[in-house]
Amino acid sequence: QVQLLESGGGLVQAGGSLRLSCAASGGTFSKYVMCWFLQAPGKEREFVAAISQSARPPNYKDSVKGRFTISRDNAKNTVYLQMNSLKPEDTAVYYCAADESSYFIFRIPATYEHWGQGTQVTVSS
Repeated sequence: QVQLLESGGGLVQAGGSLRLSCAASGGTFSKYVMCWFLQAPGKEREFVAAISQSARPPNYKDSVKGRFTISRDNAKNTVYLQMNSLKPEDTAVYYCAADESSYFIFRIPATYEHWGQGTQVTVSS
C-alpha cells in the first residue's frame, strides 16, 4: 500500500517562501506521476503542479508559473514543491498525490490513486 506524507506547510508573509515535501513509501516511487493539488475552504481540489516519471518538463497551473517549482528525488522517494513569492491567494491545504498507472500527466484529481493527508499553507498579507 502506497503511503504519502506531506510536510513543510506553515504561516508565511506575502512574498515569502515555503518548501513542501512529500515522502512516499510502500511502492515503486520512480514509476509514479507525482502531483500537488490545493484545496481552499469551500472550494474544489485544484491542480497545482505535476512531474512525470521521466525527463519530460513538469506541468504547472498558470498562476504559479515562475513562482513554484516541482522536483523529485527518486533516491529519497520524495517530491518537493518550492513555493516562492507567495500570495494570500495561495492559502490552502496542499495535497500530494501519486498516479501509478498513467504515462502522461493529468490535472484531474480522480486520476490519482494515492493521496497524502495534506499540509496547511497560510499566506498573510
